[in-house]
Amino acid sequence: MITLEEFKKLDIRIGEILSAEKILETDKLIKLQIDLGEESPRQIIAGVAEFFPQEQNLVGKQVTILANLEPRTIRGLESQGMLLAVMDDDKLALLVPSTKVSSGRQIS
Repeated sequence: MITLEEFKKLDIRIGEILSAEKILETDKLIKLQIDLGEESPRQIIAGVAEFFPQEQNLVGKQVTILANLEPRTIRGLESQGMLLAVMDDDKLALLVPSTKVSSGRQIS
């Protein structure tokens, strides 16, 4: 269990995918540019390529991002957050808002 104060430390936001590009020589990684309502888009490296063979279909989708995760370098690229999703057997479901909201809106 965590406390409410610990949960409040998580900065979970809605963002819109601006671009999606498969990372060469990998089976799972996609480089995403995501609008989180900030001065410039966030780059997030996500291991979801096997579920989105046509990665361009992700462009324009709103997704849920853990925005205050410490940046991490993956295959020489900085990932500035984490795309939130859930696995169900062999399917992946992105966590998305039920209606369109402004980019950068915080989950509360």
